[in-house]
Amino acid sequence: MSFHSAAAQLVTLAAEGGEHGGNHESLNPYLVGACVLAGLLLLLWITTRFNRDR
Repeated sequence: MSFHSAAAQLVTLAAEGGEHGGNHESLNPYLVGACVLAGLLLLLWITTRFNRDR
């Protein structure tokens, strides 16, 4: 597969995706963001619990 054919396929794929918003109607962005933030804070807390030697 050459670079030009791969680029042409990606352009076609991107053009088709523009018609749809990319978001599912049942997904609330604030809820998803809050869940991601909570998960990252949990990972931060776990990391700091295992790093008590400092």
